[in-house]
Amino acid sequence: MKSWYGLLALLLLTIAPSALAYLDPGTGSMLLQVILGGIAAVGVALKLFWHKIRVALGMSKKTAAEDEPT
Repeated sequence: MKSWYGLLALLLLTIAPSALAYLDPGTGSMLLQVILGGIAAVGVALKLFWHKIRVALGMSKKTAAEDEPT
């Protein structure tokens, strides 16, 4: 039964009319800025939490000062 859904979706995609859409150069520039901004945000988040990530993965041991309660 599920194979009919895939066949129907394929049929609808092949007979769909063209969209006649226009994407100006500003759209490509905005898309590039969104992608680069996302990469930069992930890099900043990793930089801020790098020590906690290493401790969670067991790659770094906590120092004696961190083990003692204050």
